[in-house]
Amino acid sequence: MGYIHCCGALHKTRTYRIAPQDKFVLCEIDYLTKCPICGHTVVQLTRIDDKDNISVVRKVNRKAKDFFAKLKSKILYEIRPISCSQFNKGKFYLYYNEFGVKKRCYSNLSTLKIGLTENK
Repeated sequence: MGYIHCCGALHKTRTYRIAPQDKFVLCEIDYLTKCPICGHTVVQLTRIDDKDNISVVRKVNRKAKDFFAKLKSKILYEIRPISCSQFNKGKFYLYYNEFGVKKRCYSNLSTLKIGLTENK
């Protein structure tokens, strides 16, 4: 999933890989159907040639829809990111406070004094 800069913010887009033409090594299309702020449709074509030069073509609104329809036949596949939240998720929860006493309430974390030792 790519990002397009529109209205002063980065917005998530659908990213497609297209067949490279001429001397280009990599070609990708980022497609933002509707900007949440201004409502524009934005298409951005990013191409990298064999000398690592980057060329960007950006279209907005009606020209963007026509440009995407023109390149739709050349799309190889859509790039979908792997969700990392599934892999780095643990199920461990420490049910004891810093003194070794079992916690009675999960929402009462503000009363914990981490790093203090109990004086007898």
